[in-house]
Amino acid sequence: GHFETQTGAELQTWHTFTRMTSLTSNPMEDIENMEGEYMEGSSGHRRNRSNPEPEQTRPQPPRTLDFQSATSSISLTTPSSPGEGLGKTTKLENMKNWTISTYKCSRQSLYEKMGKTSKTVDPELEDQIDTLRNTQKKYSEILRLARALSSHFYNMVQTQNSLGECFSDLAHKSPELQQEFLYNAEAQRNITKNGQKLLASLNFFVSSVNTIVNKTMEDSLQTVKQYETARVEYDAYRTDLEFYTAAKETEANQMKLSETQLSFNNKKAEFEKLRSDVQIKLKFLDENRVKVMANQLLLFHTAVSAYFSGNQVALEESMKQFAGKLKSPATSWIEQ
Repeated sequence: GHFETQTGAELQTWHTFTRMTSLTSNPMEDIENMEGEYMEGSSGHRRNRSNPEPEQTRPQPPRTLDFQSATSSISLTTPSSPGEGLGKTTKLENMKNWTISTYKCSRQSLYEKMGKTSKTVDPELEDQIDTLRNTQKKYSEILRLARALSSHFYNMVQTQNSLGECFSDLAHKSPELQQEFLYNAEAQRNITKNGQKLLASLNFFVSSVNTIVNKTMEDSLQTVKQYETARVEYDAYRTDLEFYTAAKETEANQMKLSETQLSFNNKKAEFEKLRSDVQIKLKFLDENRVKVMANQLLLFHTAVSAYFSGNQVALEESMKQFAGKLKSPATSWIEQ
């Protein structure tokens, strides 16, 4: 009985140890051990995990990389026309010259305002240019007022026409005042007719003054602006030429002197040409302005006076003169 008790206690202790061992073991290791025992099969060779192959039998990477340059017969550059390179060079050269010229002109204008440099002045021509600018301002005021007069007078003529139609309508509906309404309707009709003639004269005057102010004078002033720009460029290169002439005679200064002398000669020729153009334009502009305005003012005075004095014959004669001006060829380049 003692032996059986001891044997039963030992068996119980062995079963307890077995359970603890199964709980502490890793089942994945057992699976790997089982797979490691199978090295070859129907699917081919498998690595034995329990007995790996020696490291020297594995394929080793190359110690150095030998790259060979790839070559191709196809050009990878964008094809260009034969003159494309020359065109780019010309554009860059033009941009460079423009930048230098702009810098020189800006510097010259600033120094002139600060009184640090001299400027070329033609007193007679400057007076003529100032006179032209003042004349344009005064003629612009005449043009503004003439347009306002024409607009107001147009409204008055339309009102008189509507009033005449109203009188005529009431003449048929009011027998007791029929004669009086008819008199007034006829009077308003005649006034409207004469007003339309004066309105045409005013519009023609406005058109002529507008041509002088906004076309002829403006064209001359555009030439004046070009002349003033050329004058600044001329003075800018003249200042540079004076500087390099007085500078120390070195190879670099002599090269700059030659380049500046060439640019100065070109700017001088351009400046003198534009000055001559301005003088000629101002001369012809002044002569033709006087001729055209004298004729226009005379016709304007005749038409206005004839209308407000009730002289229908004189008004019609003035209208014929205006109509002749519209149909006949212009005798002045300003009227053209």
